[in-house]
Amino acid sequence: MTDAAAAAAARPALNATAKFVATPEGTALAYGSLVLMALLPIFFGALRSVSCSNRGHSSSPDMPETITSRDAARFPIIASCTLFGLYLFFKVFSQEYINLLLSVYFFVLGVLALSHTMSPLMSRIFPASCPNKQYQLLFTQGSGESKEEIVNYEFDTKNLVCLVISSVVGVWYLLKKHWIANNLFGLAFALNGVELLHLNNVSTGCILLGGLFVYDVFWVFGTNVMVTVAKSFEAPIKLVFPQDLLEKGLEASNFAMLGLGDIVIPGIFIALLLRFDVSLKKNSRTYFYSSFLAYIFGLGLTIFVMHTFKHAQPALLYLVPACVGFPVIVALFKGELTEMFRIKNQKLPSAASSGKMS
Repeated sequence: MTDAAAAAAARPALNATAKFVATPEGTALAYGSLVLMALLPIFFGALRSVSCSNRGHSSSPDMPETITSRDAARFPIIASCTLFGLYLFFKVFSQEYINLLLSVYFFVLGVLALSHTMSPLMSRIFPASCPNKQYQLLFTQGSGESKEEIVNYEFDTKNLVCLVISSVVGVWYLLKKHWIANNLFGLAFALNGVELLHLNNVSTGCILLGGLFVYDVFWVFGTNVMVTVAKSFEAPIKLVFPQDLLEKGLEASNFAMLGLGDIVIPGIFIALLLRFDVSLKKNSRTYFYSSFLAYIFGLGLTIFVMHTFKHAQPALLYLVPACVGFPVIVALFKGELTEMFRIKNQKLPSAASSGKMS
């Protein structure tokens, strides 16, 4: 699994900062913004995953990572060990030093993720009058016939511009821990995760979502571990939005939050269904749109239940049945259920490689 997935493993449940009574307007703005921010990386990450399926079969450095059924079965166990390990670390060691190390680590990851996210946009807006020079970073070991490549990375001026902009955001996050910088990194992690993590088939997706469904329910309802880690863990593994923004502006500090795992995990399943739509060659995106709407429904239900019972909710408790159930029902009505479960992660038709929506 990639770093984006590892970060998602330690994700918090949907929650709000305690001991603060938000106004109805502030609450609506905060959760509306969280829902919108969650939808953006899923939608655009799924589109990019279509072209990534073709690119991954070439020599491109941005190859997708395929998740097998074995990976899916092991992931909830790995995620649980990671979560509990972080919980013990925060209990035994100084929270300040742990978060300092994590900040540096996620600074590097965030700069790279945000740079990759910006690359397609930069390719479109980069002035044609500016020379786009090619560069190569090459490290080798040994000499003559025994020479071995350690690093061989090719990039251009556009990539350098993206890296500089991302580094500015990274320094802002490192020094200020501002919630906007956190969200820029979080959105980049989520979009990269949806784009580059590919389930090899629908059965694997069901195994992964089912396992993390149990994981989410246990660690939120069974213990206080996840909520404790979420409040102690200062890293861009969650999207946040202040409920007191209307009162305090950009310096607001009472946040509602949504873990990246609640975006990436359903998102990679939704992206798989988009690739299934493309493979059918019917100029339709029925399964993608049904699962996307199911995600909106599930996330909205999570927020509703949380405010009704005044308790942090495991979002996957509502997202998994919705995101799996809706497309399965659609497939049953269309008589394509068997075909859905037979699909393999493979190179898509070239005509659809752009991810164009109908």
